[in-house]
Amino acid sequence: MAYEGKVYGEETNARIAYPLGGLGAGMIALEGTGALSHFSLRHKPDLRNRPVTFSAITICGENPVAKVLEGPVPTRAVYDLRHGPHGGAAGGQNGRNYGLPRMAESSFAARFPFAEVRMTHPGLPVTVELTGWSPFVPGQADDSSLPAAGLEYRFHNETNEPIELVYSFHARNFMACGKGGASVDRMDGGFVLSQTGTPDEPWTAGEFRAATDHPGAVTDTAWFQGDYWFDTLTMLWRKIERATFGGLPQDVGQGGPGASLYVPLSLQPGESATVRLRLSWFVPDSDQRHGFFAEPEASQGFYKPWYASAFADGAELERHWQNEYDRLRSQSAKFSDALHASSFPAEVMEAVSANLPILKSPTILRQHDGRLWAWEGCFDEEGSCYGTCTHVWNYAQALAHLFPGLERDIRRTEFTEGQNEEGHQSFRVPLPIAPSAHLEQAAADGQLGGIMKLYREWRIGGNTEWMLSLWPKAKMSLQYAIATWDPRRAGVPEEPHHNTYDIELWGPNGMSASLYLGALKAAAKMAEAAGESEAEYESLYAKGRAYTESVLFNGEYFEQRVRWKDLDAEKPTAGHKANNVDYSEEAYALFLQEGPKYQYGTGCLADGVFGCWLAATCGLGDILDPAKVASHLLSVYRYNFKADLSEHANPQRPGFALGRESGLLLCTWPRGGEPTLPLQYSREVWPGIEYQVASHLIYLGYEQEGLSIVKACRARFDGRVRNPFSEYECGEWYGRSLSAYALLWAYGGIRYDAVDKTLYVKRAAADRDFAGFLSTETGYGTAGVKDGKPFVACASGEIPIDRMVWD
Repeated sequence: MAYEGKVYGEETNARIAYPLGGLGAGMIALEGTGALSHFSLRHKPDLRNRPVTFSAITICGENPVAKVLEGPVPTRAVYDLRHGPHGGAAGGQNGRNYGLPRMAESSFAARFPFAEVRMTHPGLPVTVELTGWSPFVPGQADDSSLPAAGLEYRFHNETNEPIELVYSFHARNFMACGKGGASVDRMDGGFVLSQTGTPDEPWTAGEFRAATDHPGAVTDTAWFQGDYWFDTLTMLWRKIERATFGGLPQDVGQGGPGASLYVPLSLQPGESATVRLRLSWFVPDSDQRHGFFAEPEASQGFYKPWYASAFADGAELERHWQNEYDRLRSQSAKFSDALHASSFPAEVMEAVSANLPILKSPTILRQHDGRLWAWEGCFDEEGSCYGTCTHVWNYAQALAHLFPGLERDIRRTEFTEGQNEEGHQSFRVPLPIAPSAHLEQAAADGQLGGIMKLYREWRIGGNTEWMLSLWPKAKMSLQYAIATWDPRRAGVPEEPHHNTYDIELWGPNGMSASLYLGALKAAAKMAEAAGESEAEYESLYAKGRAYTESVLFNGEYFEQRVRWKDLDAEKPTAGHKANNVDYSEEAYALFLQEGPKYQYGTGCLADGVFGCWLAATCGLGDILDPAKVASHLLSVYRYNFKADLSEHANPQRPGFALGRESGLLLCTWPRGGEPTLPLQYSREVWPGIEYQVASHLIYLGYEQEGLSIVKACRARFDGRVRNPFSEYECGEWYGRSLSAYALLWAYGGIRYDAVDKTLYVKRAAADRDFAGFLSTETGYGTAGVKDGKPFVACASGEIPIDRMVWD
C-alpha cells in the first residue's frame, strides 16, 4: 500500500520548514501553516530571513472578506527571539504580517518532493489546498538543480452559489542589499525583485521572479512608500481586502518597496480552480570561500553556482522554468509515486522521505562545473563544518543511488583535490573546489570509507574505466592508511587515528577495524579488475579479521583496546595538543592514570561495526562473522536504546534527545570501565547513526528492534518540538541523516550491480511478498519479491538485468 504521508495538524505543524529549491541552488522553506520563510538564496544558510512575502484571498461581493492564505501564526513565532527587525518579539514583531486575518485551520503533509497545506475557515465559501514542490528527477541532476519552486493554490467552491474571488501574491523586495541599486519591475504574468552589484560587492547582484500563466493576472508594482514600518503594509492590506487591483498604474521606477500579483477567479457551485505560481531566483556570484587552499586563497576566487553557468540570466532561467514546468512536474510526480509505492512500514517511508529534503537545503552547493560540495549542516547564517566532510558523508546513502554521477564527482574530488602525492586525504576540501593545503590530520574513517565507496560507485554506475582512472589514487590512499595507522601491519589501525567523533582513537577498535577490513576487501576486488595482485590486501584482511574477531570481540560486542605506551605517535603532554585534543594540567594528570582521554575502551559503541554496514551497502558482503556482528548490534539495542531519557545524565549536547524522549545513545559501558572523560559525544543521540544501526538490524532480520529505533527518532521530530523535515546534529538538515535511505535496502536487501547486470535479493526475504524503490544509473522503479520470485518494474528509463540472484 502506497505511503500517503503523515498529516501534521495544528499542534504538530508549528515547527515545519520544508525546503523548496534545487540541488545546491538555495531554498525557500514552505512552513506547516503555508507561510514562506528561511529565504536562503545567496549561497549560504539564512534561516532567520523571513521577509514580508505572502499569498491572500479576497472573496468579492458587497462585503468583501480577505484572508492571508496561511494557518494561525504558531505560538512559538510570537516570542521567537531569533526573528524580526527592530526588536523582534520584544518589539511586538513589528514588520511582520502576523496581525493580518488568516485562515482558521491548516494541516501539512508531504510526499517528497511535494508538500501540501490544506486550509479552511468557518463561513468562508472556499477551501484551499496549497501544493509546494521543486523538480527532483533521479539521474537528471540539471533538472533537479534549478533555483526554482512551484506553488499551486487550488480553490474549491463549497457552496451552491457562484462566487467571485481574487488570489494575490505579495513580496517586499527582499533582494535589496548592499550599495547597488534595487528595483521592482513587471514581467509577463508577474514581477521581478532585483538588486544590482558593485565592483567591490559583485555578490549582491541578484533577482527573484514570481509569475503565473493564469489568464487575467494583473501586476502591481506601485506599492505605497510610507514613513513608518506599518504604512506600506497598511495600504497594501487595503488593496487586498477591497480587491482594488484594476486600472493599476505602470511601473513607478527604481526602488519601489515591493510588488503584488492579482488573479481574479470565478467559481461555479462545486467548481475548483488552480493558480500556479512559478518562483525562481538568480544570484550569479557569491562571497563564499572556505577552507585551506594549497595555492594562495585570493587566487581561488569565490564560489559560483552551477545555474549561472547553465543560464545567461534570470530571464532565461525563468523562460526555461515556464517551458519545462509541466514536464518537470510530471517526472517529479512519477518519481514520488514510485518511491512511496514501497510496501514498508509507514515510519520507514516517513524517515526516508522526510530526510531527502536535505538535498534541497543550503547544506548542499553545486559549483559552476556541476560538482557538489556540502556543509555538514546549516546554522542560522552560515554552514556548519565545511568541506563535504568525508566521515560525516560516509553515512549518507541517498545521493549515490539517486544521482550516481554527482556521487562519482565527490569521489573524484576526494582522490584528486583532496589527496596529495603521499596519499594523505583532507577530510574537508575547500570551496571553490581546489587542491587542499593538507594542514590537518587525515580522518581514518572517512579515508577508508572512500575506498569502499569508490567500489560502490563502480558497481552502481557500471563504468570500469572510470573506476580504473581513480584506482591509482585509491591505492595511494590505502598505502598511506597502512603506513600511518597500521605500520606494523597487524591488520587493524593501531596508531591514533582521527574520526567522526572529532578525536583520535588510540589502539584498535571495532569501528575503525571494520572500516579498514572493508577498504582492504574493496581494494582486493578493484586490484583484480585492474589486472594487479590482490595478495597484499587479502593478507592484511585475513590478519585483521582474525584479530578483530578474537581480540576485539568480548563475547557480546566489539570494543576498543586502548594503547598508547608502545606506539609511534607523540604522547600527550600538559598544556599541549595531542593530535586534535588539548590537554590541560588536570587532563594530563588523568592521562597518566588512564591514558588518552575521549576513548571508549570497554564501551558498547553504536557504530562499532559501522564498516560492516558500509561494506554491505556497497555490495562487499560480510567482512566479519555475521553472528558476531549481529551480537554487537543486538547489544547496542539492549544497552544503548533508551525508551525514556529522563534519568540519563548528559553533560554534552542534550538538545538532540532529552527528558521523556527515546533515543539510541552513542556509547554505553554495560561492563563497566567508563573513562573519567569518556568518548566525546558518547552521551548524545544522533539520528544518522540511529538509522545506520536500525537499517543494519533490519537487514540482518531483527525488524522489530530496528523499527523501534526508527519510531523513536521520528517521534522526536514530530512537529511539536522539532522540524520533522530537518533532523539536525551539528546544524539543520544534517548530511549524516541521509543514512535513512538505507532503510529501503534493509528490508529486502535489494541491490543492483550494473557491472554484472545482476539484481541481488536477500535470501531471507524470499518467504514474503514486498516491493521497494530501486534507483540505478539508467532508471528507477520498484523491485521486490512476488509469489516467491524476484521482480523489477521500471517506472522510468531501463534497468538491464541478465540474472537475479538470492544473496
